[in-house]
This record gives sequence, C-alpha cells and structure tokens, in this order.
Amino acid sequence: MTTTPTEVPAALDRTDPERHIAEAAEAYRNWGRWGDDDRLGTLNFIGDAERARAAGLVRRGASFSLSQSFDMDGPQLGWRRRTNPIHTMLGTGTDAAAGTQGFPHGITGADDMITMPLQCSTQWDGLGHIFDRGIAWNGRPAEEVVTSEGDLVTGIEHAASVISGRGVLLDVGRHLRPETGELEDGYAITVADLEACIAAQGATSAVGRGDLLLVRTGRYARALREGWNGYAGGPSAGLSFTTAGWLHRTEIAAVATDTWGFEVRPNEFDDAFQPLHQIVIPNMGLTIGEMWNLEALAADCAADGVYEFLLVAPPLPITGAVGSPVNPIALK
Repeated sequence: MTTTPTEVPAALDRTDPERHIAEAAEAYRNWGRWGDDDRLGTLNFIGDAERARAAGLVRRGASFSLSQSFDMDGPQLGWRRRTNPIHTMLGTGTDAAAGTQGFPHGITGADDMITMPLQCSTQWDGLGHIFDRGIAWNGRPAEEVVTSEGDLVTGIEHAASVISGRGVLLDVGRHLRPETGELEDGYAITVADLEACIAAQGATSAVGRGDLLLVRTGRYARALREGWNGYAGGPSAGLSFTTAGWLHRTEIAAVATDTWGFEVRPNEFDDAFQPLHQIVIPNMGLTIGEMWNLEALAADCAADGVYEFLLVAPPLPITGAVGSPVNPIALK
C-alpha cells in the first residue's frame, strides 16, 4: 500500500530523510507518462495552444528581464568548481588604435569570450542534473544518460524551443512579510503558504497545467542590498519538501525562484542535501530555475495587481548540457 506523503512540515521525521524521499518519489513519479523515450518531462504540458493563449496576455508591451548579471561579481564561491563568469577580450579599441588587427580600409572592431559553469547565475536545471539512487529521469540508469560526452538523452538542447508560455508570479515574500517583502533564512514555504498567496493575489495568479511558475522569496533583494553573504549555498527561504505533491498535481511545466537552491536551506532533515531536487527532477521530470531576478517584475505585479504574463525563457541549445544560463523575459 502506497503511503501518502505528508504536506505538513512539522510531521516530517527529521532523522529519516530516506523514508520520506522514497515515499514521495513513489507517489509523484511520472516515469512513462510521456513514453519511454521522453526527453522533456513536465515541459510536455506546454503545447502550441498554451503558448498561443499566453501570447494574449501581453497588453501593455512592458518587458522585464529576469536575469542576474553574468560577471566576476557574481555569487559563486567555488563550491564544486562553480566559479563566477570570466570575461576576456580578444580584440579591443586599443588593438585597433595600435593598428595590429590587420583589416583593410579602416575597419576595426572588438571580440570577446566568456568562460563559466552553466549553473553560475540565472539558469535552468536540466533533467540530467540530479539522479535518485543512481537513476535519472524516466527510470534510466544514470551512467547511460550522462557521461563525459554530456547528457546523451535529456540534454538541455531538447528544451530550446519549448520554454515559453504563461508565467505566474507568486510573491510569497511580499504576501507573508508585507513590511519587508522578504522571508527570513530557513523559512520553509508550505502548500498552505502557496495557496494563501494565490488567494490574496487574485485570479491572475491561479496556477495550473502548463504554467511556468515563479516564486519570489525576497532573498535576491537582500543580496542586492547587503551583498551576497552566502547567497550561493547558504541559508535561505525556499520551498518545503512537503510541496512536492502540490507541484505534481498542479501540473506546472517548470518552476523558478529567486534563490540559489529553489528549496529551503538548511534542508528540513538533519542529514540531507537538496532532497526536493531528488524528487522533482529525476522522478517528476520537473525543470527548475534558480537565481532569477524577480524584483522589477514583482514590483510591477504589485502595482497593477496582474500576476500572469507571457514568459519566454529558452535555454541555450548547448548539446548534452545538464543546465543552461538563461535571460528570461516576462512580457505584460
């Protein structure tokens, strides 16, 4: 008999993450739902009709970039060799002035390059990013999916034309902490919090099938004001492990937050590392976005009371990648 996982954080046994992970994986697993050869997981919930309806949400033409900066002043501290982007100039105005570029009839120019981990700033986690006890999305052995050649099955390039549709912002930080707009570190956002935020924000924040859900905690706003201070990998508000069932039954296509890790940190078990990732990526097939800049969009939504918009957020089609930088654009 399958045990129904709890949606009450206080009911979690902090000493037994393996039991809770196994129960949630079994309850919310989408393996085979879109066929044995599926590469997209819950992104299958977005079709042409959903994108066409989302395009109709653009009324004013207001455009918001939801990306953090990609530069050496980013949040990364070197954990797991994640560094901030290194931007290098290959040709400059000084080269042009020195006459060393060798072009005819006075034309000169500049070129540059960037070196960076794909998960160093605003990004999508692909379906090959996390495994559950050696198993990747759709029940495949991890060693057959991701090798030194990259993700041979669910590489991020397969989502390059897919991730655009109805975006919905749940500004949980502003809803729960109207005086500051920011949740405190370690706050676990519950199903009740999400549903209360929807009720408070109104009909335009209803969440359903095929939606691209954005959850604002206010953590990035604090980083902008006070500096990074452990933003990458440190304590943060985030989604509770107990929201897995809600993420599953709403049939959202993807979810992104303004935090480094999407889920609450420290995690809700005594000895655990990102247990919600372990459920939603390899078992549910849910694409996750992290380190999104939701500040300008959130202010606009609060001003006009409209929390839905067209969201266009394709990953770079990097062959075999398990994640991708992205510059998401919300249009209202």
